[in-house]
Amino acid sequence: MGANISQLERDIGADQFPPNEHYFGLVNFGNTCYSNSVLQALYFCRPFREKVLEYKAKNKRTKETLLSCLADLFYSIATQKKKVGSIAPKKFIARLRKEKEEFDNYMQQDAHEFLNFLINHINEIILAERNLLKGGSGTGTNRNGTSIGMGVGGSINGDNSQQPQEPTWVHEIFQGILTSETRCLNCETVSSKDENFFDLQVDVDQNTSITHCLRCFSNTETLCSDNKFKCDNCCSYQEAQKRMRVKKLPMILALHLKRFKYMEQYNRHIKVSHRVVFPLELRLFNTSDDAVNPDRLYDLMAVVIHCGSGPNRGHYISIVKSHGFWLLFDDDMVDKIEASTIEDFYGLTSDIQKSSETGYILFYQSRDAT
Repeated sequence: MGANISQLERDIGADQFPPNEHYFGLVNFGNTCYSNSVLQALYFCRPFREKVLEYKAKNKRTKETLLSCLADLFYSIATQKKKVGSIAPKKFIARLRKEKEEFDNYMQQDAHEFLNFLINHINEIILAERNLLKGGSGTGTNRNGTSIGMGVGGSINGDNSQQPQEPTWVHEIFQGILTSETRCLNCETVSSKDENFFDLQVDVDQNTSITHCLRCFSNTETLCSDNKFKCDNCCSYQEAQKRMRVKKLPMILALHLKRFKYMEQYNRHIKVSHRVVFPLELRLFNTSDDAVNPDRLYDLMAVVIHCGSGPNRGHYISIVKSHGFWLLFDDDMVDKIEASTIEDFYGLTSDIQKSSETGYILFYQSRDAT
């Protein structure tokens, strides 16, 4: 028996191994580390995993979709006889390549673009199946909150529609609300506009922290000269001050560090490997005065990491927290790591070093999430 125990099981310890938990790496089909790393992060996001498995249990006879393939994959991991091993997500990748031609090749893909597509697409499948059950009623054009990852000025919800869609479980897990507050400097009137988000995209500076990045995200911007604000109260264009603040904090807060920037002098995207510290605990302070749940405390539960020097070369891995300890998933390899190892993924303090392993997408789970 002892000879058959894997190194991972030894590292965790027989008495420490969580009952009913499985740690399975995912086989790489040539370039699918971008997908594997995100799927592991989502699998260990408990609220998401539970909803996907619940979907599998409720939808015995459904036509094949990306969501049904994801549910089959999660179910396959959760019901393995062995505690550790690897699994080939063949059906999921085949379906992904059918659904979106940009992923139907062997080039390196962007993990955030994949997360963006996956969450949106799952949400649309749920809405479409719900409308089908209702006999096609209420389809409407309002895809409430299905834009993800657009960051500021992007994830606009169709807020003028009369009958907003009832939220899906994707909304319940990932969706937050940003409010854009604009104060006219002529009449002092403050107008605000809400927009939904499924993740926040934040710019990175050298030797900084996530807290600093979020503070910059909510910095006040002055609208002047060619960029004046049309004030309804003054009925004219005026100088104004604008800032973005979080009005509703999501259950799972996904933070995307904008590590790939287009540089005109090189005519391509380059990687920004700046060191950005991300804490194990996070509290958002850039909330609006009327925020629904401003005191939410978050725990870091997964990080998708980009390894390498540029967007089109390199590799993705992920680290996840499970039952109090940390695991590193590198395609089909799974290792237990110490919490202190997380510091290795903050980024580089010097730009002289070229290759780096840097946190790219951070997943924080609200402590009050069941």
